[in-house]
Amino acid sequence: MMKAKPKILFISIAILVTTSIVSWLFLGSSGNQAPNVQMTLLNGKKLDLRSFHGHPVLINFWATTCPGCVEEIPSLAKLYKQLSPQGFEIIGVAMSYDIPSQVKTMTQDKHIPYPITIDRSDSISKAFGTIRLTPTSFLINPKGQIVYQKIGNVDTAKLKAQVEQMLRQSS
Repeated sequence: MMKAKPKILFISIAILVTTSIVSWLFLGSSGNQAPNVQMTLLNGKKLDLRSFHGHPVLINFWATTCPGCVEEIPSLAKLYKQLSPQGFEIIGVAMSYDIPSQVKTMTQDKHIPYPITIDRSDSISKAFGTIRLTPTSFLINPKGQIVYQKIGNVDTAKLKAQVEQMLRQSS
C-alpha cells in the first residue's frame, strides 16, 4: 500500500507537467504580435508578412514527409479558394529539411493554390518560436496579432468561421 502512493504521486506530477507543456505549445503565442518575416516564394517573388497588414493570414508550417500535413492540404486549398477573394491569405512554409524539388513537385501534384516558401535557414521557424512539429499553424488577424496557434491539423470549419468574422469586421 505504501509503494502505491509514490507511484500515484509520480503519475500525477507527470500528468500535470505534460498538461502544462501541451497547453503552452497550443496556446503559447496567442495574442502576441506576429513577427515581420521576409520570405522568398517558390515562384521567386519576395514578400514580408507586414505587407498583409489589414488582412487575416494563416501561416502553415508543413513538410512533404508529414502525413498530417499532406492530409491537410486539400482542406486548406479549398478554404483558400473560398476566402482569398475577400482578402484571406495562406502562406505555406515548408521546413528547412524538405528537399526543394520535393516541395515543388508536391505543390504541383497537389495543386496548392496558395503561396509556398521553403524556410531554408529556419529564420521563419525561429521567428515563430522555433517550430519543431508539423503541421503547425498560426492565424494572424488584420491587426497583425497571432490569435490562434495549432499544432496538428486545423479544424477548417472553425478556422473558416473565425476568418469570416475577421473579414466582416475589417470591411
